Amino acid sequence: MEPVMIAVAFGCGMLVNLIGLPPLLGFLAAGFLLNAMGYQNTPALNEIADLGVTLLLFTIGLKLNVKILMRRDVWGTTSLHLLLSTLLFTVVLLVCKGLGLALAMSLDWQLALLLGFALSFSSTVFAVKVLEERSDMNALYARLAVGVLVMQDLFAVAFLAVSSGQWPSIWALWILGLPLLRPLLLKLLERAGHGELQVLFGIFLALVVGAAGFEVVGLKPDLGALVIGMLIASHPASAGLAKSLFNLKDLFLICFFLTIGLNGLPTHDTMLLALALVLALPLKSALYYLVYSGAHLRVRTALLSTLALTNFSEFGLIVAAIAAKAGWISHEWLVAISLALAASFMISAPLNGQSERIYHRLGNWLRGMQATTLHPEDRPIELGDAEVIILGIAEL
Repeated sequence: MEPVMIAVAFGCGMLVNLIGLPPLLGFLAAGFLLNAMGYQNTPALNEIADLGVTLLLFTIGLKLNVKILMRRDVWGTTSLHLLLSTLLFTVVLLVCKGLGLALAMSLDWQLALLLGFALSFSSTVFAVKVLEERSDMNALYARLAVGVLVMQDLFAVAFLAVSSGQWPSIWALWILGLPLLRPLLLKLLERAGHGELQVLFGIFLALVVGAAGFEVVGLKPDLGALVIGMLIASHPASAGLAKSLFNLKDLFLICFFLTIGLNGLPTHDTMLLALALVLALPLKSALYYLVYSGAHLRVRTALLSTLALTNFSEFGLIVAAIAAKAGWISHEWLVAISLALAASFMISAPLNGQSERIYHRLGNWLRGMQATTLHPEDRPIELGDAEVIILGIAEL
């Protein structure tokens, strides 16, 4: 990266951060600004961007809790919403084609379905930031939202695994022996400690054992990084490893967001399509609320989780980028989706800031549609005749 690129990326990221929005919006804007200044995408920048995506998947694997993912209220909610939301945006895109929007005219139903799939995701980066700022990561609504986000990431990874369209070689069977490597990898993880050797070991696992090991036998490198991360996820040191790689992964992902802007500037057509996608965002949120209500959750739990997920996803942008690289869609679609992503964050940030007020305003009305029998973990605590002492309370 040239010094000017670094300066512009930092400046835009800082400006966006000062107004309370995720810095990645600034990095997207920086890409467009650099494009307007005459800078172009480079192979080196693309290589760093790919490394960022690979490390992202590895760190996701490190955080996977299979027991939580196997809960019906997590995988059931995610699967149902993903199906309904994909169909929703497929219809929206085909309607855009019917209305004569230039960018949508080349779509057939298969491409519309693919893009609908990408738009069905919600942002892990944004939701986790909101939940951490509220200190609600252990609340039921937060745990359900994070579980849904991880399941969405797994669906995205499944797409990445098959997007190459190539059959793996017979040597791909080596992955069946990965559990035999687990004791050795865990031992090395313990001996690596908590310093720079731990970071280097994480990169070695993600890029060499995972990505390169899968790629050499015809499997998707990103899938390899995720699988290796999952292999060591249950070890106590994996949390420290994920934390050590966090900033490095985010640094590489900056290049990914810059490449989006460097591939093309917003046009009338891309802005019009982005507007259509943003107008459909409330329908996506309504689907979240409906599937959460169907899981017998309280109004507050369903509503707060829905608000945290009311946005588009940077992972959806990654899926669209893979499709563009394969030649299935034009790079103009990446510009349109990045604009929709930015707008969704600008809408979602104030909504989450006022989530409790929104609940108090809509709670009574929505409570009429609440299930009679509530989820076991979401039922009010029955105190009976017990005496209760409240040690502290915060104003909502």
